[in-house]
Amino acid sequence: MLLSLLLLILAPGRQPAGALPKALLLLEPPWSTFFKGETVTLICKDHRLVAWESVSWYHNGNLLKRQPGELEIKKSGYYSCKTQRSSRSDPVYVGFLTDWLTLQASHPVFEGDPVVLRCRGKKEEDIMEKTYYRNGEEITSDGHYKSNITVYPPFDDDSYHCTASREYFWSERTETSKPVKIQVQELFPTPELTASPSQPIEGSPMTLKCETWLPPQTSRFRLQFCFFKERQALGFGWSNSPELHIPTVWSEDSASYWCQARATTSRIMKTSPGFQIHVQRVSVSGVSLETEPPVGQLIEGEDLVLICSAAEGTGTVTFSWHREGSVRSLGRVTQRALSAELRIASVREQDAGRYYCAADNTDGPILSKRVRITLRIPALPPVLTLRAPGAQAVEGDVVELRCEAQRGSPPILYQFYHENIPLGNSLAPSGGGASFNLSLTAEHSGNYSCEADNSLGVQRSEAVPLSVRVPASCPALTLRVPGAQAQVGDVVELRCEAQRGSPPLLYRFYREDIPLGNSSAPAGGGASFNLSLTAEHSGNYSCEADNGLGAQRSEAVSLSISGLAGSISGPIATGITGGLFSALVFGVVALLLYCRRPRKAGGRPTSEPSRSPADSDAREPTYHNVPTWLELQPVYSNVNPKGGEVVYTEVRRGHQGDRPAANSDSALLFWTHLPSRSQAASHRPADPQGSSVIYSQTPAPVHMAHTSVPSRESSGVGAGTPPICAELLSGGSPHPREETHTFQQRHVRTSD
Repeated sequence: MLLSLLLLILAPGRQPAGALPKALLLLEPPWSTFFKGETVTLICKDHRLVAWESVSWYHNGNLLKRQPGELEIKKSGYYSCKTQRSSRSDPVYVGFLTDWLTLQASHPVFEGDPVVLRCRGKKEEDIMEKTYYRNGEEITSDGHYKSNITVYPPFDDDSYHCTASREYFWSERTETSKPVKIQVQELFPTPELTASPSQPIEGSPMTLKCETWLPPQTSRFRLQFCFFKERQALGFGWSNSPELHIPTVWSEDSASYWCQARATTSRIMKTSPGFQIHVQRVSVSGVSLETEPPVGQLIEGEDLVLICSAAEGTGTVTFSWHREGSVRSLGRVTQRALSAELRIASVREQDAGRYYCAADNTDGPILSKRVRITLRIPALPPVLTLRAPGAQAVEGDVVELRCEAQRGSPPILYQFYHENIPLGNSLAPSGGGASFNLSLTAEHSGNYSCEADNSLGVQRSEAVPLSVRVPASCPALTLRVPGAQAQVGDVVELRCEAQRGSPPLLYRFYREDIPLGNSSAPAGGGASFNLSLTAEHSGNYSCEADNGLGAQRSEAVSLSISGLAGSISGPIATGITGGLFSALVFGVVALLLYCRRPRKAGGRPTSEPSRSPADSDAREPTYHNVPTWLELQPVYSNVNPKGGEVVYTEVRRGHQGDRPAANSDSALLFWTHLPSRSQAASHRPADPQGSSVIYSQTPAPVHMAHTSVPSRESSGVGAGTPPICAELLSGGSPHPREETHTFQQRHVRTSD
């Protein structure tokens, strides 16, 4: 009975959940019973290793001593130990017996371990044969009569004993041991399931732990674990970890949980008791609405994301989104989360407004605050308008460049360009358009454009052409003749050109402010007008340039036509010359007839011979009483100073001493020199010696032939050049003294 109790206490008790692992008491030698007088060494071991630090030793429940390392004993009793890292071990009974034969079992014995049985006598050498029995039945041995045997006892109350035959004096005697019940220790305690937290909140994580342990001396084993919710396995089944982490639990996860533990290389499996877990639900609160992109940064055409969030709340939450003024919700979603999103694709200007959301987890909807959604609208391509004071843009005008985008969120910055070169910018803080004023010059013609930028993208307008009209400048008139001098019959080119002025230009030509004609210059520049000259075309010429912006008149240019005395005044000059020559001939004939008549008293005889032409070369003839009918009427005409012929009339006066005194009356002799047109005035015949040339108009009753010569300013002839005149003296000269006058008429071409 005592031995049965001894082995029964070898089964460890269940370790309280959360307590330190129990220490393990080992025996050396590893048997449970000894003969009296033998010594046994006790070894205390915790879950890590042999404890060599301070160990508390107990005997029959009382503290025996504190001693590190090991403890040797020789006294029967219940022994236990405790280390700093473990709780007190289960008690082990160590017996010191006085019997001759005893059955020893190996210590300790765990579930599934083999048990070595040794039948031992006080005098082993006297034993001849050993026999082992289980529950009264012999156990087959290995045939060796002195050997130990190994058994695999089930976890039950089997009883074992042994017998030994030995010599007793001269006979054989059989010894029998006391029966032993081998109580196998648990390989590991029955597991217990714990949860952390034990009352989780819905939506929070939870960790399950299957608590058990293996004794240190069973390091050859490994434990595996499996967790269950009701009858459903959790996770991935069997695992080497004694813990299972559940990220999120919900109210429907409230249930009974349990776990199993099993040892590898063994069929020992144990199940924990069930553990009821109640998941608590938290009502939603702190509902808010956010937008992506943030408020004030949403651009028309982008997607708007409405994010509804709850600060607190567990379980399944239903989110809904709403817009003020709309009965129906924009969207609804139910999920196990504290936030949800609603995407509105490609928002437009009409989507602006006040939005809010609601969250509900069966305790009623909780609303968020209202959020005003505004859209930033990118600027459309602007329209550029050019505004000039008049119908046309004229140099010097101030033109207004008006740039306006029909849509676009303010502020809008407008940039103005001329041929892609920036001119300046203008800001429209409240939207709309903006203007830029430009004072026009000729260089401002070209293409204009503008840009609208409200930080959402730059938009360029279409190019608008502008042609700056430049008023015509005062033109310059040039007269071009074929030769050096303008003559009758020539075709003169009147060239009028304004240095500045936008085409087309219309040129008008004038003579003495009388229009002659016009000519157009479509591409600008000058224009010409051809004129075939006649005698009447002398005078002042001018021209006008007109491009619709105001006519400009040139300065007057004088044109004098040569050949008026020779060719231009053909009939006149010829008439004068012919008349003079005819008068001369007629006068000579009259004088000759007169000289043949008998003279009056005091006169010369009529028989005086006439003078020959040779005599006239050596000596000037003297004529008297020129008839009054011989007088010539004066002829007047304008002489072209440029290249025209000037008629000179030369009057010679002889001295009284050079002719007879009887010739007291004066007479005139005419020579008319008509040089060719190419001769210059300087080629006039030389004056005879002792005579003088008078260029003057003689007083009446002398009759003259006049040829008027323009002044230096108008004709180009030297200043002070008098009119050309020719005198004919009629009979009955009023002069008080006799003089001899000789007239020479010369035609000399003048030049500039």
